[in-house]
Amino acid sequence: MSGDEIELARGSGNVFEDFCYPDATVRQAKAVMGAQIIKILDKEGLSTRQAEARTGVAYTEFSRIRRANFARFTIDRLITILHHLGQEVAVSVDVRPKQRPPENLDTSTMSP
Repeated sequence: MSGDEIELARGSGNVFEDFCYPDATVRQAKAVMGAQIIKILDKEGLSTRQAEARTGVAYTEFSRIRRANFARFTIDRLITILHHLGQEVAVSVDVRPKQRPPENLDTSTMSP
């Protein structure tokens, strides 16, 4: 090793929050639900076309989910897809004041 010290920064548990996205909690919720949908498709060996046939949800939506492209999905829509896949979804909401991002973090180059 070169002897250079490495600074360790702990995340919040929400990468979107760590990068100061204004809709971080929504993005995190969509990512968690999308990951669960992918997990179910993989576990059951379903292609996007097979998932469409089973659920009535367009295969293009499953393709977007597999690519983690959640921009066109609402949380409600992802919950509905999980229900079509035979899942029960429980949602918990915790409301608290927002934390301010660190003063030295440059958010001007981040995309929405």
